[in-house]
Amino acid sequence: MPFPQIRPRRLRATHALRGLVRETSLTPADLVYPMFVAHGLDRREPVEAMPGVDRLSIAHAVDEAREAADLGIPAVLLFGIPASKDDEGSGAWDDEGIVQLATRAIKEASPETVVITDLCLCEYTSHGHCGVVRPDGVVDNDATLELLAQTAVSQARAGADVIAPSDMMDGRVGAVRSALDEEGLGETPILGYSAKFASAFYGPFREAADSTPAFGDRRSYQMDPANGAEAVREARLDIDEGADIVMVKPALPYLDLIRRIKDETSMPLAAYNVSGEYAMLKAAVANGWLDERAAVLEALTCIRRAGADIVISYHAKDAARWLR
Repeated sequence: MPFPQIRPRRLRATHALRGLVRETSLTPADLVYPMFVAHGLDRREPVEAMPGVDRLSIAHAVDEAREAADLGIPAVLLFGIPASKDDEGSGAWDDEGIVQLATRAIKEASPETVVITDLCLCEYTSHGHCGVVRPDGVVDNDATLELLAQTAVSQARAGADVIAPSDMMDGRVGAVRSALDEEGLGETPILGYSAKFASAFYGPFREAADSTPAFGDRRSYQMDPANGAEAVREARLDIDEGADIVMVKPALPYLDLIRRIKDETSMPLAAYNVSGEYAMLKAAVANGWLDERAAVLEALTCIRRAGADIVISYHAKDAARWLR
């Protein structure tokens, strides 16, 4: 037997030795910080289910983006909460809409910050679904594509560095790519929410973004959590349609698919450490059951280890401080 000649513990003896052989790195440069920006707000408005996360005015969003940049976080992801909603979600493609205004303000104040704009209609529709709803209650895939394409162009013209369609309509990446190219915005990258699951872990987000569906659920367009091969197919479809980066969402319950999609596509891959994952950890910390710094850094490192090049997380600023 190889023991006692082979002793893996030799390389675990000190912090320096462990660092020398560490296989996975986590740095602030790997992180994206998501933010909720609300029209007409002049203050921070705490999100009850997500301690430490606020709905922000544009001025506060600018401050948050600047703070993230100072911590070494290269990118922010913007979600908008409009002043009013309608059946089609027209606030999404309004050139003076909340995301467009926030994008311009952030890029003016912090030009080096990468602004990623979430592209979906759910925050803007009165019914809370991610697309146009037909009279029979079904989300109309192809009618929605036209509105998503229009929104993508508006966001890109406002200065968005990356457009991130999250609606899970079939063909959305291709529609967005075509629209951007036709409008002379062909250099704008697309981050596809390629494997976005109909997850129970989105609850706190829906409070923050005021996007809970008024009826039914999103299982007819978001993915079944039981399906892995389908997630790979979805990622490949997005790549074929022109996605520059693919995503798995949520992250921690889907580490197997982060690894599988990374191995099978070799594409840049993002993973979204979603609101429910954040809220669970915060609740455990508040009860004294977990050490926050150790648990957060372990979770984010494991998402990286699974194969994510980019980790989108509400923990991003805290993690960046600890890593520095």
